[in-house]
Amino acid sequence: MAPPSTTVRNQQLQVEQNLNPSTIIPGLPNDLAAIILIFVPYSHHSRLKSICKSWKHFYSSAKSVISLRQKHLPPFSVSPLLCLFPQDPLISSPYLFDARNLAWSPLPPMPCNPHVYGLCNFTSICIGYHLYVLGGSLFDTRSYPLDYPCPTNAVFRFDFLKLSWEILSPMISPRGSFACAAMPKRDKILVAGGGSRHAMFGAAGSRMSSVEMYDIVKDEWVSLDGLPRFRAGCVGFFVGSGEEEEREFWVMGGYGESRTVSGVFPVDQYYRDAVVMEMKNGGGKWRELGDMWEEGERWKLGKIVVVDDGPSESPAVFMLDRADIFRYKMASNSWIKETSLPRKISDESSVGFVALDGELHVMSHLNGVKSNECQRLGQQKRSATILLQIYHPRKKSWRSVTTKPPFRHPLDFKTAVMCTIRL
Repeated sequence: MAPPSTTVRNQQLQVEQNLNPSTIIPGLPNDLAAIILIFVPYSHHSRLKSICKSWKHFYSSAKSVISLRQKHLPPFSVSPLLCLFPQDPLISSPYLFDARNLAWSPLPPMPCNPHVYGLCNFTSICIGYHLYVLGGSLFDTRSYPLDYPCPTNAVFRFDFLKLSWEILSPMISPRGSFACAAMPKRDKILVAGGGSRHAMFGAAGSRMSSVEMYDIVKDEWVSLDGLPRFRAGCVGFFVGSGEEEEREFWVMGGYGESRTVSGVFPVDQYYRDAVVMEMKNGGGKWRELGDMWEEGERWKLGKIVVVDDGPSESPAVFMLDRADIFRYKMASNSWIKETSLPRKISDESSVGFVALDGELHVMSHLNGVKSNECQRLGQQKRSATILLQIYHPRKKSWRSVTTKPPFRHPLDFKTAVMCTIRL
């Protein structure tokens, strides 16, 4: 039983909080209480809103919270977050995943359009405190035939300071499955190539070669010199340091023309090369690099991530090819084996690969069960656990963790879209 003095003090604090609901932590000044609460990882903020009215009011002011975190928290303590789109973002909310604290936090769903559905093969990218969703392929009830997918040029942006979505100026050319990268410190986004392929159709859809640059400040798109060839399913990133004129936009892999097997089954012809654009005067000409591997060495380019080692160093480019991770050597235009996964994955086609805080994260289902729609309910429940195998390129070491995602369905990494952000 608590001493009488303690009971009286608790009652006084309760009365004070009832009289002043803006008190964040009873007995502490609000400015000190605010500093204490900002040390809670960002991924836990949404669940802490249900503690009391004052905490809900505090954490709902995202602009103030993020400003305080930027002011008082050291950079190394700010967790890099993975923004993950498990399904069509028009009907399913994206999530933030904190790999350090193994916590999930939902984001509001994108603005809904009643005429379209099945959005996939879009690209997401984070710049500052904004999340961008660009393009993709979808079905439109206003088009004919109804079961034929078409690309979209829509662009959405989520503001983490306002916790709301907005619609931006659309791209000049509709596209999905394209290369995309943000120009560091220049408030610009480049997109290249793409097509109309939908996840429901394995080898169909158009290809394109057009390249565009988006000016975030002006909210407008401009056309640049197109790719040397039609290219879809490719990846893009920036290389170089210093001023804009010293940077290069790289586009790797992808597929172009297709051929048929026995005159019936279409098969993509994947590229083994890369093309580079020098960013002089806002965008120059393309130069083509030779093949990155010999014929027969591999079928196509694997999943690519880029680790930025700092403003003075070129980024490190890594590829996940089945159970092996390769590092790209720019001097020789080749891939060198870096390491192998310590735990093999049974379904190598459904694997997530992302770079977080300088480490490579390989995400897969813990029991290796394929996440298709024909699984029984019990199997879906067992396949919910995700295994993260994490590799540190500098330390040459592996570690692994597991997490339970909040989804009601198994996560399919073949269609899920991911990007990273620091908050």
